[in-house]
Amino acid sequence: MSVSVDKTGENSQERMEQSILGPRRAMSDPAISVRNVCVSFSGRSILRNVSFDIPKGNTLAIVGLSGVGKSTTLRCLVGLQRPDKGEIYIDGQNILEMDEKRFDELRKRIGMVFQMPALFDSLTIGENVAFGLREHTRLPEQEIQRIVAEKLAIVDLQGMAHLYPNQLSGGMQKRASLARTIATDPDVILYDEPTTGLDPILSMVINELICDLQRRLQATSVVITHDIRGALLVGHKIAMLHQGEFVWMGTPEEFRTTDDPFITQFREGNVQGPIRVQ
Repeated sequence: MSVSVDKTGENSQERMEQSILGPRRAMSDPAISVRNVCVSFSGRSILRNVSFDIPKGNTLAIVGLSGVGKSTTLRCLVGLQRPDKGEIYIDGQNILEMDEKRFDELRKRIGMVFQMPALFDSLTIGENVAFGLREHTRLPEQEIQRIVAEKLAIVDLQGMAHLYPNQLSGGMQKRASLARTIATDPDVILYDEPTTGLDPILSMVINELICDLQRRLQATSVVITHDIRGALLVGHKIAMLHQGEFVWMGTPEEFRTTDDPFITQFREGNVQGPIRVQ
């Protein structure tokens, strides 16, 4: 769409994309690259030399027991936790070297879905979905309302913009939270246990929505989950985190068939094996 000047001053073609937030440079590939990240709390190691790449538009599902560092990994990606050492690149930029202003701009391209819906109780569902649009854009109200209706329709909540969170079921609140996250068309979406507290059927509804959003937005995603069926459905790759380290990574088909002792124990729910419950 435009010709830009690179840092050396030489002309270079740079592909731009239109978004709700305005024109922006196309996301690099890999969209996310993590190198040797370590995190410790009070002398206890939480992440140990964690490294991975996620190609643009792909989803990495991370599984593992509670307390092994899965949510800490997400917190590092969104800038809520600074690693003790390592490098984290999003869109080719090392976020650990960014000043707050530059990282705030990058954060606008990142959506986060929390374990709980985290909706504002005092706002209607429509106002919740519109929140980021009103904070980060100067779109006219008519366009904001159009986008809100579009995003609610994607999560099958059309006609419910006037309701408040306490008027929706838990599963509907989760879907409303998804609509709010995608309102600004993020390039990266981070999901922290998106099916927590839901029954198997509602969990599958959410997992199918995650797949649908990936196809619609071509977003690069990380999904933290205990739900093996969900991980197999949403992940282009699945990684297992154990005691702060990735002990296995592969495709869903490889996850189903591998005889790796960690995956076999986790997949089959065996008490015996290399995984020890702390």
